[in-house]
Amino acid sequence: METIGDITYEEAMDFLLPRHYSGRKPCVSRAFGWVVDGLLQAVITYGKPVNRCLCTGICGEEWSSHVYELNRMCRRDGFDRPLSHFVATTLNILKPLDWIVVSYSDTAMNHHGYVYQACNFLYTGLSCTTFKDKYNADADTHNRHNGSFSVKTDEIYVERSPKHRYVYFCASSKSVRKRMLNALRYDVLPYPKGDNSNYELGKFIGKTVVDMRTGNKTVMESNRRIAEREQQDFLF
Repeated sequence: METIGDITYEEAMDFLLPRHYSGRKPCVSRAFGWVVDGLLQAVITYGKPVNRCLCTGICGEEWSSHVYELNRMCRRDGFDRPLSHFVATTLNILKPLDWIVVSYSDTAMNHHGYVYQACNFLYTGLSCTTFKDKYNADADTHNRHNGSFSVKTDEIYVERSPKHRYVYFCASSKSVRKRMLNALRYDVLPYPKGDNSNYELGKFIGKTVVDMRTGNKTVMESNRRIAEREQQDFLF
């Protein structure tokens, strides 16, 4: 027997933190689990975007409160059911809420967003990488929460990897979807293609730190992530 439905924040975090490459707790408004024979096999979470400007940037101020991010998607190693089915099912559950769902595929992990393409998300290009984040060696929050980088006082910064941005109009009716589409501020582009890379469960992505004085780049990880790595399995 299998079900796809809501799970608690605690259940989602217990599943995600040892497995997802980000190694961070996201903002979660809704969490869904795919349960097969009583075992939680995969988790998807949705929440308000870290970047508040994104909420107005997608479809303008009128729709800003409707913008949510599909910010985590992870499954157990060996669970090979199509994740596109999981995403599509959760989107159908959310349709009465009239959400505009945005999600990203990280080029640093060699992801192209094929799951989103299979679910008919709109592709709107790569995220901006011109901003610099202050580096904090022990921070397990998002880089943006560490404060603003200052060229005058900071000698190193965290480099942001470009991410493929996808948008889905999770609308309760065709008329609402049409209004959302007409308000979209990004161009709809052809889907990116390429070979995806798998990564080991429990392997956290490191922060690429750039030294302004020398131009050298180093991948750094927090002590908490390094300490937890010995307890991990394999990653999706």
